[in-house]
Amino acid sequence: MFDTVLVANRGEIAVRVIRTLRSLGVRSVAVFSDADTDARHVREADTAVRLGPAPAAESYLSVERLLEAAASTGAQAVHPGYGFLAENAAFARACADAGLVFIGPPADAISLMGDKIRAKETVAAAGVPVVPGGRDPELASAALELGAPVLLKPSAGGGGKGMRLVRDLSVLDEEIAAARREARASFGDDTLLVERWIDRPRHIEIQVLADGHGNVVHLGERECSLQRRHQKIIEEAPSVLLDEATRAAMGEAAVQAARSCGYRGAGTVEFIVPGGDPSSYYFMEMNTRLQVEHPVTELITGLDLVEWQLRVAAGEPLPFGQEDVRLTGHAVEARICAEDPARGFLPSGGTVVRLHEPQGDGVRTDSGLSEGVEVGSLYDPMLSKVIAYGPDRATALRKLRAALADTVTLGVQTNAGFLRRLLAHPAVVAGELDTGLVEREVEGLVATDVPEEVYEAAAAVRLEALKPRDTEAWTDPFSVPSGWRLGGTPKPVGFHLRVQDPVEYVPRGTATVTDDRVSVLLDGVRHTFHRAADWLGRDGDAWHVRDHDPVAASLSGAAHAGADSLTAPMPGTVTVVKVAVGDEVAAGQSLLVVEAMKMEHVISAPHAGTVAELDVKPGTTVAMDQVLAVITPVEDET
Repeated sequence: MFDTVLVANRGEIAVRVIRTLRSLGVRSVAVFSDADTDARHVREADTAVRLGPAPAAESYLSVERLLEAAASTGAQAVHPGYGFLAENAAFARACADAGLVFIGPPADAISLMGDKIRAKETVAAAGVPVVPGGRDPELASAALELGAPVLLKPSAGGGGKGMRLVRDLSVLDEEIAAARREARASFGDDTLLVERWIDRPRHIEIQVLADGHGNVVHLGERECSLQRRHQKIIEEAPSVLLDEATRAAMGEAAVQAARSCGYRGAGTVEFIVPGGDPSSYYFMEMNTRLQVEHPVTELITGLDLVEWQLRVAAGEPLPFGQEDVRLTGHAVEARICAEDPARGFLPSGGTVVRLHEPQGDGVRTDSGLSEGVEVGSLYDPMLSKVIAYGPDRATALRKLRAALADTVTLGVQTNAGFLRRLLAHPAVVAGELDTGLVEREVEGLVATDVPEEVYEAAAAVRLEALKPRDTEAWTDPFSVPSGWRLGGTPKPVGFHLRVQDPVEYVPRGTATVTDDRVSVLLDGVRHTFHRAADWLGRDGDAWHVRDHDPVAASLSGAAHAGADSLTAPMPGTVTVVKVAVGDEVAAGQSLLVVEAMKMEHVISAPHAGTVAELDVKPGTTVAMDQVLAVITPVEDET
């Protein structure tokens, strides 16, 4: 076993790897960018090395700086986690050239399976069924031959980045261009492939483990059908769809796929499965790394996958065969991401001012968060994962819903409440899943309206702050928040508040306020919230309740009278500017692109008009709601 391992990653996966290294008595080395100086993975490692400025290209994606960090700390091996350079064959080769063990598959296997086109050809030759499709340079003609709908996918990527579902082939060229742009930005390679789209499919993947002595086993499947925008959000093991015969057949296909590329270490073979015919499964891709959802497999097998990555990389053979693998119980995982469901799941950011993450009694949280940490827009939006285990699926789902209700992340909007509601959806409870379910049901799962008790609680906090602290001294009646007026009828105390739209709220219940909680009794029902700064939270949901000054807002609005201001929908970076001051634009015309957490958001003209102001350029970092441009409507130009 190694003495020292460098973890070439950040956030929750770095913390997760460090935990296993510590349990094995292996010294851990963390790396960090300037944005992550105080990050949790930095504090939990035995030592940490600064890589450089915050942009990933100058830190976590810098092969040279990572190798220097390994050399300076005496590391013998590098664990890449997932994302960044985890599936970069050049990095694996660079590690080997530097005398470091890359804790992952051989570089040739990464290269082969990282190219989705070559991967399909290779596994097909090994007898594994694949989805019909085509590739560059005949991409458009292949799509037309397949017929709509088709799925565009980056050849070099994964994680849903750059994937485009095209149901109308008249916009094929535009979708191809957008997919290429995302692929180039995410993976440095804009090569695409196209596949036939299977309506209402299931996404099922098989975990494989291979050593350097010719042994390959599978550890059962994971159901990953609950997705949004091709990104997995809920994963579970095992799948309710598969019977033992199908499980064995898919497992053997995954083993053959791993053998076909000379695989070593932990990897995942992903299949797309028609929900109505689970025996008809097709290879999609192989992920040559540890998966985000690996904890559900760990819980039902009792194996620490990070430990076996380390042992295999150190040259140890697997001490068990396929007949020794047992799947016991059921596990479900929810990905907590920095995004705001009420704003169309746009990326969010901010400082974590209050944090509570559930653990114990069949619940596990893998997290990179801590109070005081700043969640920015430079990296992936996933913050943590909450995983629940039970003897059966119903128990695991119930525990996970309770754990999400107990999750508190104030200061940053997350999807925890949305996931809790999703897990209670009748189709999810019944196991009737497909990759389009979330998109079809999303409107009923997003809490867009602000409950009155939120304003009641926010008003109670503000009333408490106005109360005099010295109760024994004389109190000026004008300073007491009672509405008292000289010679007149008391006026109810009200507050101008804003969560989404501004409101004037007059509290009408009773409340108890402490340093970290506020409880209000409203219409005979008691509601209790976690609180910190201007944030309130309960059951996984959170509200940022700010004070609203209607006079200041009126004056600000007057500055752009007769014009419409376009604001940033999320904190991020402006990557594309297509107009200049004075340009005439049409309604719906694309004007700018803001990118955050690997997600692009197009800013379009709300109406025809003229660009009166343009306050940004490519590379400008913007805050949420920051004014980007002002469009003067056509009818107001005269």
